[in-house]
Amino acid sequence: MELDNIECISLSDGMEEEEATTHHHHPFSKPHGGNGNHTNILSPIPPATSVHELLECPVCTNSMYPPIHQCHNGHTLCSTCKSRVQNRCPTCRQELGDIRCLALEKVAESLELPCKYCSLGCPEIFPYYSKLKHEALCNFRPYNCPYAGSECSVVGDIPFLVSHLRDDHKVDMHTGSTFNHRYVKSNPKEVENATWMLTVFHCFGHYFCLHFEAFQLGMAPVYMAFLRFMGDDREARSFSYSLEVGANGRKLIWEGTPRSIRDSHRKVRDSHDGLIIQRNMALFFSGGDRKELKLRVTGRIWKDQQNPENGVCIPNLCS
Repeated sequence: MELDNIECISLSDGMEEEEATTHHHHPFSKPHGGNGNHTNILSPIPPATSVHELLECPVCTNSMYPPIHQCHNGHTLCSTCKSRVQNRCPTCRQELGDIRCLALEKVAESLELPCKYCSLGCPEIFPYYSKLKHEALCNFRPYNCPYAGSECSVVGDIPFLVSHLRDDHKVDMHTGSTFNHRYVKSNPKEVENATWMLTVFHCFGHYFCLHFEAFQLGMAPVYMAFLRFMGDDREARSFSYSLEVGANGRKLIWEGTPRSIRDSHRKVRDSHDGLIIQRNMALFFSGGDRKELKLRVTGRIWKDQQNPENGVCIPNLCS
């Protein structure tokens, strides 16, 4: 389903944009040994990066976790790939038995490594077997592109994704904490699953994505508008927003907290976390002969600030 016409009016208030990227590096030591009068050069202890290479599965190139398997010649691979290579060693083609590489598992247990997102700002160092769990939830991990309606595989930090949305997806960019959009559809009886991100807003030093979607809720066609925050859940909870649609002396108002773009637009839609408008009500708001859909969605974003005297959250309407 395609839009026949969208008019976007942004009531803006000026905001300043501050973006910073911090890089952290974790040095690895390489100790050497020797003694007195004899030239007895000990083999240097391999740096952690070299040991980490030993723990890389030769098939999938991911880090190996117990059980780590090996063939009779000592070549290793992860348990997931063992079932994918028809029980043949990918290195020497010898038949694989059920031999565990316990020594390598013990070595891994003694390792401490930086988070793989250290170059994006994460300063944490973890035991090898805790690292993977942390990385799945690391606040510094890249975000998926929040554009809806296509399977975009682009990932990156927020400044990169903002540029990507503007340049590659041609998304409208506006500055301000209030908005006013009109959605027009010539044949409202045609309702297919489709999503449009009408605009990206920059306010309070952050970015927000406004979505408008038409889909079937059971047997009933509905329209839904919702806001997503370009950042993590913890930051998203610092903001609130309202959406309003109405005409002919009636109105629907939604007020809530924007969802982080860590949650996909489909997850937000399926949780019904936004302003949902039944088609009959949408046509009532449109007036006329009910043959054309005309919806005006207005909204506002504000930041909740904690009152230090009584602990009550008070809205901050302008930055």
